Amino acid sequence: MPHKLLRWLEKILMVLCGAGVAGILYFLSDTVLPPGYSPAGEQRADAIETSAPYADLKGYQDILDLQKAFVRNAKKLKPSVVSVNNLRKIHKGAYRGSFHGLKAPESWLLQFREWMSDFLEREYVVEGLGSGVILDRQGHILTNYHVVEDANRIQVRLHDNREYNARIVGTDPVTDLAVLKIFAIKNLPVPAFGSSERLNVGEWVMAIGNPYGLDGTVTVGVVSGKSRSDLGIATFENFLQTDASINPGNSGGPLINIEGKIVGINTAVAAIGAGVGFAIPIEMARAIGEELVRKGQVERGWLGVGIQPLTPDLARSFNMPELAGGVVVNNVDSETPAIKGGMQRGDIIVQFDGRSIANAKNFQQMVASARIGRVVPIKIIRDGHEKTLEIKIGKMEY
Repeated sequence: MPHKLLRWLEKILMVLCGAGVAGILYFLSDTVLPPGYSPAGEQRADAIETSAPYADLKGYQDILDLQKAFVRNAKKLKPSVVSVNNLRKIHKGAYRGSFHGLKAPESWLLQFREWMSDFLEREYVVEGLGSGVILDRQGHILTNYHVVEDANRIQVRLHDNREYNARIVGTDPVTDLAVLKIFAIKNLPVPAFGSSERLNVGEWVMAIGNPYGLDGTVTVGVVSGKSRSDLGIATFENFLQTDASINPGNSGGPLINIEGKIVGINTAVAAIGAGVGFAIPIEMARAIGEELVRKGQVERGWLGVGIQPLTPDLARSFNMPELAGGVVVNNVDSETPAIKGGMQRGDIIVQFDGRSIANAKNFQQMVASARIGRVVPIKIIRDGHEKTLEIKIGKMEY
């Protein structure tokens, strides 16, 4: 009986103690703890969301909007940027020769077994070459020529890690462009293309690519210059310049404007220092790419002349110091459209198809873009007199 009484007393004391503790906590919640108190983790989360030390500064919201645009564009464009890789064949063991040519059956069987073992031990090493942009839903990929120039077997890896073997549809070394083709059952995400001609120096741009094998790397900068040439990167140069970081592996990837549209194809970083990268204007890149898709090659116009810039000294030597612009013909090859059309050494070409000539590069691009077989009016100055020649454009052979 005493033991049972003691157990009941213990239970009563435990209930009274629990009720007392609950009452104390309730009292403290109304008196000591501040209103709106929440656990530490929730309080920190709220502080992170509401803390904005520069929120009252003028232009702060504009910065946030710019940041949102970068994030939006990266999410939107990354799926259309691919990694271009080279599959290089290696062997685990040394090659043991052919199984043909042996007379003894047991030797033939042994050699065949060794040959099969060697065949099954072959592996491929994936070497990152550069980047590319999905050109259309049919699986055409636009990239740089120098990216695939020395490739043995090309593999394309998409943003979602799908991998495809690719074949080269066509290349254009003079503009450093190439088109690949993959065969994908699932629809491919095609990006939006913008206009590089409407870009202004100082506008924000983004570069996406796979530098050093780091897939989907995004860098940000501005348009530093336009119409850059004489860089020694390609034969026909008309580059956009940007300070958005372009590193090995970025080649073939897109340069994007703030609207999320592709305005260029990244192609090179200058050896003269950091912060100087170049991209092919998207108008040129798409035109070349689409022609490679249709024909497998790019056809360019040709005259068959050697030219040099018309410098002030040369203009004075021709007794025309006031003449600005144009090129001087220093050589005319035989059996060419130029000689058939009456062009001579020493002629000063000032207009091509009604357009004034600014410099030698400008003239080369005009001729190259002219339709083959078309008769074009070319205005020259010979012996101080203007003359217009009608010359049929030929086809440039590589």
